[in-house]
This record gives sequence, C-alpha cells and structure tokens, in this order.
Amino acid sequence: MSAAEKKSTPNANQSTEKAMALLELLAQARTPMRLRDISDALGLNPSTALRFLTALQRCGYVSQEESSQRYQLTYKLCHLANQLTSRIELPTVTHPYLVSLAEQVHEAVCVSVERDMAMVYIDVATGPDQTLMSLQRIGNVSPMHCTGNGKLRLLTYSEEDLDRLIRTKGLLRRTPSTITTKEGLLQELEQIRREDVAYDNEECEQGVRCMACPIRDYTGAIVAGVSITGPASRMTDEAIRCYLGRLRRTAGDISAALGYQGDLSDKS
Repeated sequence: MSAAEKKSTPNANQSTEKAMALLELLAQARTPMRLRDISDALGLNPSTALRFLTALQRCGYVSQEESSQRYQLTYKLCHLANQLTSRIELPTVTHPYLVSLAEQVHEAVCVSVERDMAMVYIDVATGPDQTLMSLQRIGNVSPMHCTGNGKLRLLTYSEEDLDRLIRTKGLLRRTPSTITTKEGLLQELEQIRREDVAYDNEECEQGVRCMACPIRDYTGAIVAGVSITGPASRMTDEAIRCYLGRLRRTAGDISAALGYQGDLSDKS
C-alpha cells in the first residue's frame, strides 16, 4: 500500500461509517426526516449530511419527498436482504457458534427450526466426548410441546394456531413428565415468555434434559432455537444455572449475525 493509500484509508473508513450510520438512522425513524434533524442526530455539518444523502439517492437507497423535502429509505435494502436470506443457509451462520459452545459445556448443542408443526434439527455440535442423545441428529424431527426449541417456537403461535396444533398433532405423552393439556402448556409458555429461556425436563426423552434460547432474525421474530442437551445425571440444576449465561450469549451472537439489534418491540 502506498503512502497516499495509507493516508486516505482512515478517511474512507470514516466516510463509510457515516454513510452506514445515516442508513441506520433513517431505518429507525418512524417518519421521513429533515436534513437539519439528520445532521443534528449524526453530529454532521448539514452540507456533509447532504453529500451522503445525495450519494445514497443516486444509488437508490434514499428518496426525498417533493412536498416536504424530507428524506426516507427506499425498499432497495429490503431487496438486498431478501437476496441474502434466500441463499444463506442458517447452519452456515450457526455452526461456529455451536462448536464453541459445545466445547465449553461438553454437551450436545443443537439448532432446530419448525417444519409442519414439528421441530427439525438442522445443525448439531457435540462436546469433546462426541456423544449425542438419540434425537439430536441433523434431519431428525421432534415434537413442539415437549422440547425446549419447540416451546420457544410456540411463543409465535396464536391461540388458534395452538388449537390447530393440538387437533393435528396432539399433545402426546412421551414420558411421565410430558405436558399433555392446553392449560398446562399455556402456563409453561407464559413462563418462557417472561424468562426468555425454555426447558425440557425429561419431557421428550426419559433421562434427558435440555435448555433452549431463541434465535431472532432482523425483524425480531423467533426463527429457531439453540439448545444444550445432555443426560439428566450431568444436566443438573446447578449445571443448567452455570450454562445459562453462555447459552444466552450464543443465542444473542447468532441473532446479531442475522441482523437482530435487540431493541425491537415485537420479539415473538
């Protein structure tokens, strides 16, 4: 790199950061913004803010209302986001995080998503002993009402959706601990909503416990769950308390990688 290039790099980086800050500001604004409000919010000279706005207009990311002269984002960013999400598979994002967490907790770590009112495992990482519970295999299907990730996904269900699940799939008893009534499940979901973590206390498989936290996308919607699963002999209450912070951080890191900013009002 030449001396001139080295000298220009910091300025180029700062310009990029300012342009991105402007995009984020307009994305968060509830109504189109005046130039003065934009420059004040970003701490920029109005002429500098106008230069960035003009460049973004030329690229099609910003438009200006003729009547008020206020600025707003176009849907071009949505088009880019749709192109991105259509070709990126979730395990591509999640797997490094799963491997790291599995190495820390020495248990199986899984990501599953909903398909036809059931949970499908799409990514799995094992601990150092390379053991997995019987269900934790990529492609395997598990019920929603008695698994940690399934219960998280049920937070997105309306009561009508839940009734349809019960009619279609039933709340089958898998073990003596399985929740088999709508009232019991609703009570469980309310607690999960408050705590933002779900548990499977030997409800799906006898002798197996699981804890799960939600993965959210850029809209704030729960699109998957990430869980730690192990034998009840190791997944004691003390171990679960120890693992919870690490699981929350992993779910948060994956969600951030999917564009979730953590300040959206609708998290279901």
